[in-house]
Amino acid sequence: MTTSASVPSGSGAAVEGGSVTDRLVAANDRYAAAFTDPGMDARPVLKVAVVACMDARLDLHAALGLNLGDCHTIRNAGGVVTDDVIRSLTISQRALGTRSVVLIHHTGCGLESLTEEFRHELEMEVGQRPVWAVESFRDVDQDVRQSIQRVRTSPFLAHTDDIRGFVFDVKTGRLREIDPA
Repeated sequence: MTTSASVPSGSGAAVEGGSVTDRLVAANDRYAAAFTDPGMDARPVLKVAVVACMDARLDLHAALGLNLGDCHTIRNAGGVVTDDVIRSLTISQRALGTRSVVLIHHTGCGLESLTEEFRHELEMEVGQRPVWAVESFRDVDQDVRQSIQRVRTSPFLAHTDDIRGFVFDVKTGRLREIDPA
């Protein structure tokens, strides 16, 4: 197995005469030309932080009815609560006033097909073992429960009473709440 990413031909990822990044920079030029400062504070209006998977199929703002400035969004592979997520949540709560945490995993997550062996494969390929865990899982509901528990038991988080976890169904767009028990 190779861990290097490849883009299938015909994927539309590359832009004729430039890279995907060139396309993004050009889009930003158009965006900035019409941009006006919304006069917002960095503190989320709804005082909520959403932790979710980085999967490109999840349009969190649309799925949750959120507008710009409503929440802090923290995304990573799997939406799992890692030390770095705790770091971000701690800053979100203690410096920027959030009080609630919403955790969102999803059906068909790529982490369900990986194992911690991925770290060994990386070590064999690049000659260095990652210090981070893959955080793969087989049971998405149980992983949401584990993430809830990690948030609730963190000594760094000041507000752990409004923590809820969900699984987003990528086929229906619906959230299913997970009982933390």
